[in-house]
Amino acid sequence: MTSTEGDKLLLRGLMFHGYHGVHQEEKKLGQKFIIDIDAWMDLRAPGQSDNMSDTVSYTDIYRIAKHIVEGPSQNLLESVAQLIATTTLNNLSRITAVRVVVKKPHVAVPGPLDYLGVEIMRYRTIDMPL
Repeated sequence: MTSTEGDKLLLRGLMFHGYHGVHQEEKKLGQKFIIDIDAWMDLRAPGQSDNMSDTVSYTDIYRIAKHIVEGPSQNLLESVAQLIATTTLNNLSRITAVRVVVKKPHVAVPGPLDYLGVEIMRYRTIDMPL
């Protein structure tokens, strides 16, 4: 089984106000960002035990995303996504892989759209702390 097959925790439509972007107005006024996260881990133990200590709290993942999106300004959505993914893997040892989508609904492009954004996948490596 690869690290993106099987069980995962899902967080969808997390909304935060952040100051990310390359334009001064974005850094000064900020805007809404929408985050989706998939966090792969084996959920058999918590499924059988019904015990919170056997899993990862959705709240812990949510707090990581909130801290990063509402934290220091980044120029690129790629940086925001990378920070969420690596912090999740570094802080939550049961997570084996993470998919992060960062959506920016308010962008200056000539035409209607729901959002622009990025999606990244990151995997736990052997040299990551457990």
